[in-house]
Amino acid sequence: MNPPPQTTSITTRSSVRKLSDNLASSKIPFRPRKIRKVTSNAASEDAIKIKSPQPPLTVSPQIPKSLSEKPEIDLALNHLRHIDPLLATLISVHPPPKLSPCNSPFLSLSKSILYQQLATKAANSIYNRFISLCGNESDVVPSTILSLTPQKLREIGVSARKASYLHDLSDKFSTGVLSDASILTMDDETLFQMLTAVKGIGPWSVHMFMIFSLHRPDVLPVGDLGVRKGVQLLYGLKELPKPAQMEQICEKWKPYRSVGSWYMWRLLEAKTKGNGKAQSVEAEQIGGF
Repeated sequence: MNPPPQTTSITTRSSVRKLSDNLASSKIPFRPRKIRKVTSNAASEDAIKIKSPQPPLTVSPQIPKSLSEKPEIDLALNHLRHIDPLLATLISVHPPPKLSPCNSPFLSLSKSILYQQLATKAANSIYNRFISLCGNESDVVPSTILSLTPQKLREIGVSARKASYLHDLSDKFSTGVLSDASILTMDDETLFQMLTAVKGIGPWSVHMFMIFSLHRPDVLPVGDLGVRKGVQLLYGLKELPKPAQMEQICEKWKPYRSVGSWYMWRLLEAKTKGNGKAQSVEAEQIGGF
């Protein structure tokens, strides 16, 4: 049997081939689609804010609390009465602290150097001669002290060592390392570090200055013999407490350890009155303030 004719098959293949060739040769243009970025108004505003320069923040120095004000002393007494029954008894029989105003931190620090390791009477005499040499108390400024030679200071009874201390203090003030204004606004820790960097001014001197000149409320002079003896008497301790023990025992007085220390002097003063001592305990130790 003869096969069927191939005409239709050939024609079909030829048509398909032509169609394929036409499709291959034809170019259908496609426009590329642009992708638009959508930016929210909030994001745009944030970007503007970031780019816009910000004015510098002005922070006023925060002046530390002071016992110069009666309300602060009242708060201290109420706190100490509540927290320590033994101290409450002392508070009930002794008057509250009375602190003299400090007009010049520089003058107070200079005076403390002059009074170091001297009996009150001798220190007063040297201080009066020192004031006369400067002119008056208002003339006790860094430039005046720097103009006084060690020999000139020696003539009024100031040792060469103390003269070097006075000059170092004056130099730090004249160069701006310290100033009356900065001392008044420094926190306790910074002030302690800055002042103990001055020659001749140690921890005890700084503590006395902070209590009696700046009237800082939370200072515990752990190296002061009078305060340590007062703590020993108040709590009936067999031995004089060491500085580390003082920190632990007086922790509860915070943030008014200066006032607690004041009452330790009062306690010791009352104890020593029977020995004929007319002068207060802290007056013997802190005449320079």
